[in-house]
Amino acid sequence: MELTKEEESALKGEHGEIMQMAYRILVATGEATDAEKLVPIEWAHLSGVNYNTIGDAGEEFLSGISKHARVRVKTTLNPMGFDIDNVSNYGLDENFISRQLSIKNSYEAMGVIPSFSCIPYEIFDIPKNGTQVAFAESNAAIHANSYDNLKTNKESAFSALASALVGKSPYSSIRKEDNPNITIRMKVKNPNELTYGMLGFFAGKVGDTSVNVSGLEKMDKRQTKAMCGGMGTSGTCAKFIFGEGDSDCEKIDFDEKEMQNVHDELNTAEKGDIITLGSPQLGLDEISDLAGKLKGRSFQKRCMVFMPRTVKEQSTKIGYTAQLERAGCEILSDCCTCLSPLISKDSVDAVTTNSIKGAFYLKNSNGVGVNLKPLLQIVEDETR
Repeated sequence: MELTKEEESALKGEHGEIMQMAYRILVATGEATDAEKLVPIEWAHLSGVNYNTIGDAGEEFLSGISKHARVRVKTTLNPMGFDIDNVSNYGLDENFISRQLSIKNSYEAMGVIPSFSCIPYEIFDIPKNGTQVAFAESNAAIHANSYDNLKTNKESAFSALASALVGKSPYSSIRKEDNPNITIRMKVKNPNELTYGMLGFFAGKVGDTSVNVSGLEKMDKRQTKAMCGGMGTSGTCAKFIFGEGDSDCEKIDFDEKEMQNVHDELNTAEKGDIITLGSPQLGLDEISDLAGKLKGRSFQKRCMVFMPRTVKEQSTKIGYTAQLERAGCEILSDCCTCLSPLISKDSVDAVTTNSIKGAFYLKNSNGVGVNLKPLLQIVEDETR
């Protein structure tokens, strides 16, 4: 991989240990992905925020480097493990709370924006077309590539942090290649957000770095996010390209049978003890839609609704938050369904959700059963 003189000197340690470490990560990543060079980025979005995912070693690492490291580009953060405003309501382990707050403080000390959101594309301005970014959150990386006309690989927690500290990323893979060898033909009629999530999950399994998709109708934000979230959980694929693709592309149908196969893999319970909405987190349009659907109705069991703090603040001003709370919703910011200690198999046997991404993590990480339903059916079945 070709490096500039300045990059070589940083790699040798001439710009300090932090920069040497960051360049070592980027060079190793670049060599593993046949990168030609490093290219400047304008925005990094970091994972590795939830204590459940990085543990003691990650917390101690961040605490150590935060005394000296500073990010060089706009850098935003994925959700952490709880909502700091109501953490006392959940009986969480004090060690978890203190370690999570340490992680939060370390990132803030490095100049990272404490967004705690997996939908940065909805709460921040999108740069101009073709801008290079470094997104570690899988649904955000896929959304950036597929809908926002940005360029990013599916970064790891380490590579995204290194890119934030350096302001550069390896120029490889999806940053420059848009020639998938597979076209998925959408054959399911009348799809809802759950259908699109299953399509994304299927595409992530069969695609390489990108995949063509044909036969799609106009999608709303919920369906778009569901598709990106589904793909992000099931493989390395990082981009949808819409259309048939080249004539020599392999053609694969996503039909009722394939959809049922995905459903059977993730749906493990006939009903849930609680309901979770927001994986990826809900944006303002989705909150407005949910408030409208719940008008005059209320949930008959606990319903956790996850949204970014900025969206909660907007929703509160408009009046949506009060409407949702009257309907029995439990509003949470700074965290999401995935990998949250707020949902434990010690107290919950199964969860009802409309999220394929949420279902994947609830089943495989939280160890609870999953009851998959589209939002409209959840409202019809679970409210009065």
